[in-house]
Amino acid sequence: MARGMLGKGLDRAFSGDSPEQLLNEAPDVLQLAVFAASTAAHRALTEEGARFSVLVGHSLGEIAALVAGGALNIAEGAEILCHRIIVLREHDSSGGGLLALGCAAERTQQILDLLPTSGAVIAVDNGPDQTVVAGPADALRRTSAIADAVGLSVTELRAPHPFHSPLLDPAGRELGRRLTGYGRRGLDVPVFSPILSRYYRDSDDLGELLASHLVTPVRFGAAVERLHRSGAGVWVEVGAGRALTSRVRSAHRAASVCTPLLQDVNTLRETGRFLAPAATSRSVTAENPVTRSTIIENPAVQTISADSAVARPVTVDVPTTQVAVEERTAVSAGGAASQSREAIAARVRDLYATALEYPEEVFEDHAELEADLGVDSVKRVELMSRLNLLFELGRRPEDLRVSDYRTFGQVVDFTVDSLAKSDVA
Repeated sequence: MARGMLGKGLDRAFSGDSPEQLLNEAPDVLQLAVFAASTAAHRALTEEGARFSVLVGHSLGEIAALVAGGALNIAEGAEILCHRIIVLREHDSSGGGLLALGCAAERTQQILDLLPTSGAVIAVDNGPDQTVVAGPADALRRTSAIADAVGLSVTELRAPHPFHSPLLDPAGRELGRRLTGYGRRGLDVPVFSPILSRYYRDSDDLGELLASHLVTPVRFGAAVERLHRSGAGVWVEVGAGRALTSRVRSAHRAASVCTPLLQDVNTLRETGRFLAPAATSRSVTAENPVTRSTIIENPAVQTISADSAVARPVTVDVPTTQVAVEERTAVSAGGAASQSREAIAARVRDLYATALEYPEEVFEDHAELEADLGVDSVKRVELMSRLNLLFELGRRPEDLRVSDYRTFGQVVDFTVDSLAKSDVA
């Protein structure tokens, strides 16, 4: 299928060329190579016993994340990627690119405000230490000059297109037309999107959303923060480097990271066995999208791809197309029971916000679930059941009446008390 769409040039993806060679000579083909390697690495990890609770795609990596999560099969993911490549070839004549600045998005925006008509925009917010700007070549040169003058680090990313910017609007519209009718299966593992700033839903039109990615910014830093608040503590990068886990560690020094595709660090077998449910004292199910988190991005070799969104040592910048990375969070012995009320509330809030498709901000302690938020008794029973699975609270007390827990704060207190009892037991 991919050969029929892209022609003989596809052979280079499996020719033995280095990522650097593909980046320089066939960047489009590199995207397919990264996608293939990412999905293969993810499968290898699961075959060794790893169980992921959340998959997070960084840019192009969301296609691989959706395949890993079960929403698409590999053939569908590859076909979508081929459509994406073809559309960008045919509908992007902007000559634009990407530039990474070593500062937070707020400071980057201040620089861009000095060039109001340049066409440069923030394409990727990777956290407090890195922001990626997309725009025409001249705008990027001017942005680079200003950033350099004020002492900021600047890295030109070797990207073939100005991803996540309005410059790709023509390509996005055509891709949306091509992807009309792409259905989806139910996810086996939740997939969180740093572009949508939410989990994918069964009702989503995948074709429409994947097309919109070309012009919508990536908020990776915010995604890391949300998963961290939900309890993510172990991150597994299934790309060829440590671009994404470096971003995680820069924000949270205590985070545990695994990089199974880096030679002599963690092998796929070791990482897979480490992430197997038997390796932790509490198992995690697909019903629990926040106990572990997985991130997939796009460094030249793995699990989920991304488009030049994370700058790295000059050698292999999330180049031209992507970088594959994945991450996860494992629960340590007694971890849930020993968390603070604030940490537990964050995980409950994430569960309720995802299930009800409400913004997290509405779940304050005093919020009445039925009176204020319209959550009927049937849905509240279902949410309590999911809460039980999330925290592994064991058998529900026979005298438990869901009607006794009218506010969000009361639900959190119930969870805290139940965890304390299970810890003592």
